[in-house]
Amino acid sequence: MTDQVKLFFAAVSVLAGHGHIKHRLIKAYEENLDHINEENLPNATKQPFAQLKDAMHCVTPAGGEGSICASVRKMSVDEASQCAISVVLLYGEMIRHDENGQELLPLTREDGEGIPPFLIKSVS
Repeated sequence: MTDQVKLFFAAVSVLAGHGHIKHRLIKAYEENLDHINEENLPNATKQPFAQLKDAMHCVTPAGGEGSICASVRKMSVDEASQCAISVVLLYGEMIRHDENGQELLPLTREDGEGIPPFLIKSVS
């Protein structure tokens, strides 16, 4: 598991905790994701992470608070929830790639069909 994957896992763990979504988002991002450079991420995650980073730093701080706190404070609950969902989706994408950015676990078949029958566990 790469360091970035560990950081995303830690962020998702914070988001899954209790408390207000804005507080969890601030803590998850500040403590785990803020210092990640998107250039070190797999190609599939670079742009979505850059968009998340922009959203988390879009407000100029005032009164001694950081830009992350200021940005999240200005978000609606729905916007904060969308950022949290972005973190979870990014984590899901991160665990599908190795250290070199190569996809490890394709989630869909090239022909678009579902799961092969031999992989489905019988419940009867």
